Amino acid sequence: MSGTLYVIGTPIGNLGDVTVRQLETLKSVDFICAEDTRVTLKLLTKFDIKKQLISYHDHSTRAVSENIIHRIEQGENAGVVTDAGMPCISDPGEELVKMCYENNIDVKVVPGPSAAISALAISGLPTSKFTFEGFLSVTKKQRYDHLESLKYEQRTMIFYEAPHKLTYTLQDMLEYFGDREISLCRELTKIYEEVLRFKLSEAVKYYSEIKPKGEFVIIVEGAPETFDNKDITLDDAVEMVANLVDSGEKTSDACKNIAKISGYKKTELYSAYCNKN
Repeated sequence: MSGTLYVIGTPIGNLGDVTVRQLETLKSVDFICAEDTRVTLKLLTKFDIKKQLISYHDHSTRAVSENIIHRIEQGENAGVVTDAGMPCISDPGEELVKMCYENNIDVKVVPGPSAAISALAISGLPTSKFTFEGFLSVTKKQRYDHLESLKYEQRTMIFYEAPHKLTYTLQDMLEYFGDREISLCRELTKIYEEVLRFKLSEAVKYYSEIKPKGEFVIIVEGAPETFDNKDITLDDAVEMVANLVDSGEKTSDACKNIAKISGYKKTELYSAYCNKN
């Protein structure tokens, strides 16, 4: 009988946020797959947990993944964690979960904090509808195509960003989105936790004078609801679909997303995109 993969959330900064169930599960599994074993070891050491750690990250080979799956199939239970927060969200654990389902392996979740949701909750921006966009690509074309595809997105948008790229990202957002309201959340749950509310133009000016520090969650106001989607031609909508596909989204998903904001039907967009390509 095969074992189980446990997707285990961990604190995003303050170890005091760890839960009883997280600790019990970390103690009970046979081994733990960690994005950075050094980071996870600090957590385990804090709570006197001794487990085998396997390095599992973006650059792990297929052989590493297959070995993990093989061990679970042989009856071992495994945990997967990320450096902070919920694994499998903008995280290599996503692929491991997919492989488990492909091999009929049971997957269970042990929930924990998420930087994205925590930042949204204290952003002061609308929370009823939102879209998580993760990190923007460092490749200029993919980055600009991604931003272009979100120009008319009416839901609140959530992005992650590293400090050394923050200023460039804010400048690009200002160019593509206009002067929207944003919330910049950094070092959440840590000693220097900070939430700053700006217009995008104000944020660009602020961080041109002050060096960004810490990991950021950027919450961006969606496009105005008064936006008239009649301004979007079919060619415009198809181009937006193409931008999403180029960014790695499935064609059907891209058509579905653009249909929501363009006024065109998903089938209409799919057909037009396929005919053009």
